[in-house]
Amino acid sequence: MKIFNTYLILSVAGLMTLLSSCKKSFLDVVPDNVATIDNAFANRNEAEKFLFTLYNNLPQEGHPETNPGFNAGDEFWIYWPISGEDFWSLDPYNIARGLQNKVSPRMNYWDSFDGKSMWQGIRNCNIFLENIDRPIDLEPYVKTRWIAEAKFMKAYFHWYLLRMYGPIPIIDTNLPITANIDEVKVSRQPVDSVVNYIARLLDEAAGDGNTGLPDKITSLATELGRVTRPAALAIKARLLVTAASPLFNGNPDYGNFKNPDGTLLFNSTFDQTKWDKAAQACKEAVEAAVAAGHTLYKFVPGAVAVTDEVKIEMNIRNAVCQKWNTELIFGNTAYGAPTNALQVYACPQLQTTFVNLGLKGQLAPTMKMAELFYTKNGVPITEDKTWDYANRFNLRSTTAADKQLQANYQTVGLHFDREPRFYADLAFDGSKFFMADGNHDIQSKSEQPAGKKQSRLYSVTGYYAKKLVNWNLVETQTSLTVESYPWPVMRLGDLYMLYAEAANEAGDGATALNYLNQIRERAGLNTVESSWTNFSTSPDKYTTKAGLRDIIQQERLIEMAFEASRFWDLKRWKKASQVLNQPIYGWDIIRASYADYNRRVLLFNQSFVSPRDYFWPISEGNFLANPKLVQNLGW
Repeated sequence: MKIFNTYLILSVAGLMTLLSSCKKSFLDVVPDNVATIDNAFANRNEAEKFLFTLYNNLPQEGHPETNPGFNAGDEFWIYWPISGEDFWSLDPYNIARGLQNKVSPRMNYWDSFDGKSMWQGIRNCNIFLENIDRPIDLEPYVKTRWIAEAKFMKAYFHWYLLRMYGPIPIIDTNLPITANIDEVKVSRQPVDSVVNYIARLLDEAAGDGNTGLPDKITSLATELGRVTRPAALAIKARLLVTAASPLFNGNPDYGNFKNPDGTLLFNSTFDQTKWDKAAQACKEAVEAAVAAGHTLYKFVPGAVAVTDEVKIEMNIRNAVCQKWNTELIFGNTAYGAPTNALQVYACPQLQTTFVNLGLKGQLAPTMKMAELFYTKNGVPITEDKTWDYANRFNLRSTTAADKQLQANYQTVGLHFDREPRFYADLAFDGSKFFMADGNHDIQSKSEQPAGKKQSRLYSVTGYYAKKLVNWNLVETQTSLTVESYPWPVMRLGDLYMLYAEAANEAGDGATALNYLNQIRERAGLNTVESSWTNFSTSPDKYTTKAGLRDIIQQERLIEMAFEASRFWDLKRWKKASQVLNQPIYGWDIIRASYADYNRRVLLFNQSFVSPRDYFWPISEGNFLANPKLVQNLGW
């Protein structure tokens, strides 16, 4: 493996943006007012400030405009045209509409985006690791933990770039300022080398239980948000599952992709052992997480009287939205209130007697997502032999048996007899929206409380992402109180799904079904075996590796819906060129009657160009400064 002992100087603009950023948080304390490295590591207190700056270099993953997983794919859609009055960054929405480019790439984390440069983050990690021996008042056990945290961050920045750009340079240490220009002109390294390097860093961060990161956070008042051993092992599991997936494992499209010096950057031969290693990594991560006390979240209503249906719904919603719940393995707390904007973008008007313009409700799930979820029998709507797929767009009237829908209302068949995650994740005309202050009826036809009443701030599809809204949000006519939560970069349900996928690919269908069924049980569904045997038109589907793969992939897309995972999963499975080339549909939201509103309308025809769009372009200016770099295919 070739590891560059350098700081990758690819963009002066990236560094300047970071230093001049006006955004501040309790983590953003250096290097603004620290004149020298000597001062930065003069004592424990100053060194700890530098450590917290590493956390502040993390991308703001809980914001829909800075995490491409939210809006650069097909999970959400936004009305058009939009402007800076609606969103401060239009980049992800333009990517979804096929408007990425190589001159000034959108969401350009290679150079700098949102004041974040991943290379600057790596540089800061290296500065920390190279100088942490300086403070004389730093206890050895504290230093050991801090070093592990810095290695985790360094691995995570490399991982973030790998997922976006494919093969990247490995920046292990910083060069001295006396280095000549040729030394800082670095090359991209083969994918396998990058993956092995990141995995090694995460192993070093995790330690053996006695060294490295702690198993859990014990000082809840002061340390929530800092990484743990289960977090390091879980990110390693995600890394290795991604590396074993078709985009990176035996991809013929990149078989001849090489550096200018002829170094091949992808291995185009499929390697089964990558899945075996991924399964083992998932197993170790699950064991570490469970031993540390992580469990699948279960809602405890307390003094609030709720129905069984609401309990299951809150199992699903609060696994994401409940602050620091037992399922959360790694939460991103960038800028202190990391999910405030996400919630106001996702939440419709809940009140019927007034409008609070603080609730924007413009982050609109697509109809494709509504069709993704299972029926109440736990199988796809296209496979359930008891569900009326052909008439799913026809109007029906609700009855007392339709507990998740409003009484005496009309909506389409698509919204009847669906699984609990459908009603937990989505709100729509005729649905209910449970909050701490009770149920709210969502009525979103034209001019209705949650409907389109103006030229902006509305759902273009008629759907809302209920899953992302903390149930303690409170609105009045003049105020809005949002309970922010750390963005779940990794939760146990996600890890269980990764383990199920890797186990199946490694030939262990029994383990795959075990973890798959634990996810389904929490969601109020029967086992895969029972559901497919009794209700599917393909009752034996789960008995083959290929059939179970199909089940696992849809289960993952459902379980992780609206969590910025689908975009990356479709890419690593090499399904984006199929799925992201399909039309985007919504309801006819400008209509007022049941019949007129509940008509499917075409919003956009998406285009995904393969292999070009599987990876981000690198800005053209980088190749003028460094001829050793090579552009991604198609750009």
